Amino acid sequence: MNVLLINGSPNEKGCTYTALKEVEKTLNECGIGTELLHIGARAIQGCTGCGACKGGGECIFDDDNEIVTIARNKLNEADGLIVGSPVYFASANGSLIAFLDRLLYGGKVKCAYKPAAAIASARRAGSTATLDELNKYFSVRQMPIVSSQYWCMVHGNTPDEVKQDLEGMQIMRTLGRNMAWLLKCMEAGKKAGVPMPENEPRISTNFIRQLLL
Repeated sequence: MNVLLINGSPNEKGCTYTALKEVEKTLNECGIGTELLHIGARAIQGCTGCGACKGGGECIFDDDNEIVTIARNKLNEADGLIVGSPVYFASANGSLIAFLDRLLYGGKVKCAYKPAAAIASARRAGSTATLDELNKYFSVRQMPIVSSQYWCMVHGNTPDEVKQDLEGMQIMRTLGRNMAWLLKCMEAGKKAGVPMPENEPRISTNFIRQLLL
């Protein structure tokens, strides 16, 4: 079993990285393999909803598609996902949102029923709004959301300050243990013959109705 951790900060080894490493260390101690992926500092083109990637097609924005493709391939092989973001203006990093739109929208990604969690790193506020924003990605893709003993956030303006957030670091460790526990429970269920849920054919409706007079 392995978990993909995505660092959505442009700073490769900043505050978000510090929080993710605490989760990663705990996952490893629980016998879960991990891989930490940094999305980088360059701008990422947002999704335009053109639909080219539906049914397994490739994104039309091939100029910066490499990191999205790498992440998709790694997520397809992973058993769980953790996404970390800094808080700049009371929300997740804009490049991360563009990245997740592109990663989770297309038909090639396999993420249903893989446990997922989001963490936020903030100097002071905006963390709960960021978590709400990120967790919506998981809920719409049928990914069980893993929680901790409190909201999954750390506070600090530097990595050293984040390490001094003792409660925040404990929250990261609890998240790691909860993720490991759920993955092992799911694996035990598979071995016991518990079937995966059967999905009905997808129904898609708009909120526009023609009135028959």
